[in-house]
Amino acid sequence: MPSNQLKTMQLLHNYINGAFVPPQAGQYLDNYNPATGQVFSQLPASDADDVEAAIAAAEAAFPAWSMTAPETRHDILRAIADGILRNLDRLAAAESMDSGKTITTARTIDIPRAALNFKFFATALMHFGSESYYLPGEAMSYTLRQPLGVVACIAPWNLPLYLFTWKIAPALAAGNCVVGKPSEVTPLTAAILGEICTEAGLPAGVLNIVHGLGPVAGAAMVKHPKVKAISFTGSTRAGAEIARIAAPMFKKMSLELGGKNPNLIFADCDYDKMLETTVRSSFNNQGQICLCGSRIYVERPLYERFKTDFIARVKALKVGNPSDPNSNLGAVVSKMHFDKVMACIELAQEEGGVLLCGGHALQLPGENAAGWFIAPTIIEGLPLHCRTNQEEIFGPVVTLHAFDTEEEAILQANGTNYGLSATLWTNDLARTQRITSALQAGIVWVNTWMLRDLRTPFGGVKNSGVGREGGWEVLRFFTETKNVTFGL
Repeated sequence: MPSNQLKTMQLLHNYINGAFVPPQAGQYLDNYNPATGQVFSQLPASDADDVEAAIAAAEAAFPAWSMTAPETRHDILRAIADGILRNLDRLAAAESMDSGKTITTARTIDIPRAALNFKFFATALMHFGSESYYLPGEAMSYTLRQPLGVVACIAPWNLPLYLFTWKIAPALAAGNCVVGKPSEVTPLTAAILGEICTEAGLPAGVLNIVHGLGPVAGAAMVKHPKVKAISFTGSTRAGAEIARIAAPMFKKMSLELGGKNPNLIFADCDYDKMLETTVRSSFNNQGQICLCGSRIYVERPLYERFKTDFIARVKALKVGNPSDPNSNLGAVVSKMHFDKVMACIELAQEEGGVLLCGGHALQLPGENAAGWFIAPTIIEGLPLHCRTNQEEIFGPVVTLHAFDTEEEAILQANGTNYGLSATLWTNDLARTQRITSALQAGIVWVNTWMLRDLRTPFGGVKNSGVGREGGWEVLRFFTETKNVTFGL
């Protein structure tokens, strides 16, 4: 897939046992450019037979890979990281075309983070140790952390390469072999990743990439008895279905699911920093990040000032061609998602919400006339328990609310079935300690947003998921713990 073909029709293949192969049934799916509404590539509509071939390749590769010296695994993963950076422009162009996100976002966030994922876990595997325990005169015990075998990594469409590599890198570092499925909506960078892995010297079968629909290819991975663990990021609905199938099979599961994240703003905050960050945390990647703060709660003395300034900043955002470096927002990922977001905006008005900004589709000129663009939208006047404030929209839509007391802010923040992340803006240290302790969320940012230290655990509570990714947590997930005791 040469870089000069990014603007021509492409036919993608599965990456199985170190080679690119067509789907066994010969069926393909259309892949659309969200900014133009046009098909620009086709990807395999893989089925259980393709998944079976990938799992067989992974199973055959596992004995050698699991026994490969950590130094060798480190060198290969670092070579993959370097390959991603060498292909930064190509990958960024592909990610932007595939997902509708701006080229600036892809070039500065998505692709560098994908490289960092491999770099980080290449280093982490060299320091991933085990514990030993000594009972004087009686016994010596130690812990083995051994790779599981074949694992499935299923990634979403919003941060395609970023989140695909976030799963694959630690799984490979721990000595597992991977069968991965990127989203059928955004398959292109995963296909390029296969090329990079081959060039980096990753042995055949260690990583296999199977394209296709979740209910077909994804379900075949989840059901397969030789898949020992499933790492999934996506909707809560899909996560529940995976758990329904995998739990009775006693598979390990890491499920990073939806969010309806609160952003709590107190009057004593650093106002300028808060305002700039809140615009970003509301609408980055068209609001298609599970960590976006979609419910904004502002202490009443600051509310009117914030509302005025926030609306002005949002109206100044440029929604444009994703390839234009001056565009702040691009297109939402698909026609189906476009229709969903527009229906959510209509529902909000039916529930009594008042549009302060946006609320409509945008038609851009020229080649983008048929693209799926939505104006960034701010809605006021909705109660906590309406559907708009309870259900994940996953688009450029936020709701705005005032609160009077700390207790009210906590009650509002915790008042959904989700608990992925929360953001708090205050310079009161005692308040920070009280609120961060009370918030029902797996991640809390204080006076910042989306600042990620890869050593820290990542994941949510309630309907936002099960398990943790990142740091030692994910390496423990991708290994089986065995205790060995010697009597003295």
